[in-house]
Amino acid sequence: MFDIGTLTMNPTLDVACEVEQVLPMRKMRARGEHYDPGGGGINVARVFVRLGGNARCYYLSGGATGAALDGLLDLHQLVRSTISIGGETRVSTVVHERSTGHEYRFVPEGPIVAESEWSECLSRLGDARHDYIVASGSLPRGVPTDFYAQAAAIAADRGQRFVLDTSGDALKAGIDGGHVFLAKPSLGEFRALIGSELADETSIAAAAMELVGRGQVTFLAITMAEKGALLAHQDGTLRLPAIAVETRSAVGAGDSFLAAMVHALASGKQVEEAFRFGLAAGAAAVLTPGTDLCRAEDVKRLYEGSGD
Repeated sequence: MFDIGTLTMNPTLDVACEVEQVLPMRKMRARGEHYDPGGGGINVARVFVRLGGNARCYYLSGGATGAALDGLLDLHQLVRSTISIGGETRVSTVVHERSTGHEYRFVPEGPIVAESEWSECLSRLGDARHDYIVASGSLPRGVPTDFYAQAAAIAADRGQRFVLDTSGDALKAGIDGGHVFLAKPSLGEFRALIGSELADETSIAAAAMELVGRGQVTFLAITMAEKGALLAHQDGTLRLPAIAVETRSAVGAGDSFLAAMVHALASGKQVEEAFRFGLAAGAAAVLTPGTDLCRAEDVKRLYEGSGD
């Protein structure tokens, strides 16, 4: 069975609920309240396990909210390796407004992490035995910008494939450090990385191929929401359109895409088919409300249909 380790430096206790209408200065009665363990790497692990793989979650956890997050991972039957911190794990909230169908997402900064705490994460990775290390999500305050580059170097020394999904300076430093097997930015994140608007698909593809050509990342998958996704590697690019589905929530679509693509690669599929499988999982994620992520049966159905 396929095995990965996921790294989540700024995890969340995810709360989802719905109200009839969002109004200022009013007490709004919510219903359908639901709690899930969240953050990029944890979400990837949740989906990876649903698809039939094994995953161990490495993540920071602190305070009463951290204890609640630990409990939720146990309820989801996820294997965990917790790094304790002095700060409180953040709580993110998704509110669905029934009257309009709009979704409101509230995501706090999270705790300040001490050097001893983030250094412990690197030590844990040095002892980790996995085929893939998937680092996903933002870096909390106090963690150096090149943290993911350090983690990628550790994975490379151990012969592991390092997968990166982050944004901003952390993404740039991670790729500049090399050793990245697969990076999955959104189009907005990729534009910020390149420092250009990249107004058309030709310019996006050219910029992606230039980045791959430097040898710092082997595969680059750029997700573009309703416009689909683009894959770049040394042999060229592949552009796939989005799979048309009814959108219920955008939460976790990128994490679902990444988990499915890594799962397919780990199972021996060619990168183009793994990319297609990831696109199906991203589409499947928007079918589910709140923070539920994608379901395996939806991924399989959409993947098989996408080849028609």
